[in-house]
Amino acid sequence: MKHSDGRFSGAGERSIYFQCWAPEATVKAVLLVAHGAGEHSARYQSLAQFFTGHGYVVAALDHNGHGHSEGVPGHVDSFADYVHDLAVFHRQIAARFTGVPTILLGHSMGGLIACHFLLRHQQQYAGAVLSGPAIKTDLEPGFIQMALLRLLSLLLPKVGMLKLDAAGVSRDPEVVRDYIADPLVFHGKMTARMVRELFAGMHAVQAGAQGITLPMLILHGGADAMTSPQGSQYLMDHIGSEDRTLKIYPGLYHEIFNEPERAQVLEDVLAWCEKRLSVA
Repeated sequence: MKHSDGRFSGAGERSIYFQCWAPEATVKAVLLVAHGAGEHSARYQSLAQFFTGHGYVVAALDHNGHGHSEGVPGHVDSFADYVHDLAVFHRQIAARFTGVPTILLGHSMGGLIACHFLLRHQQQYAGAVLSGPAIKTDLEPGFIQMALLRLLSLLLPKVGMLKLDAAGVSRDPEVVRDYIADPLVFHGKMTARMVRELFAGMHAVQAGAQGITLPMLILHGGADAMTSPQGSQYLMDHIGSEDRTLKIYPGLYHEIFNEPERAQVLEDVLAWCEKRLSVA
């Protein structure tokens, strides 16, 4: 596969890094990737290796404050910044691969970003794949705690609030070790503002889910402790798409593309994409 990377100006004129993996042969489609909280685009290189072998371009950005992009790690001023950057990135990739169908793939927080983006721009895609989307979580605070969080996000927006547990990433010990050792992965606490923006983003998608009408594949690990499978079930029950599929993998943790069963997961995604492209 052929690799390229670059930068563009995102929200707040921050420099946003992206990279692209392309097949040596004819391009069949583009898979546009939005990664999860704390990680970065390079963690999808194995996914890119698989899909480029089947004629897909895989394009992924580092969100604001993540990886090689500018911004404060673990913090965002507004969730809308993520959506804005994804829109700019999509326009650049679409201009580069004119006329090629695009499928949006969002993992975890990237799945939440993808849902917000689809509510505005879904006509530009042949379909969407969500992996462990952050639509609901068992970590969500109650009413009083949420009110305090809103206040804290205004008074001390950058105070650390929530740290992800690396052990919940995968059942593969090597994946967890690599995740912990990766200098581009953010291992600190997400700020009060970011946590507040994430919960607000979840509530907005829950309220507007009916407006998503394009073909969608929703995947979730049944033992995911980071984002709740109930959120994926909620999307399945409430989005307006006639063509929608939910697959829960029993026993799998959060990063289903990095679980021991990753080969089957990738084949499932490929089969779904191939079917959608054949009728697009």
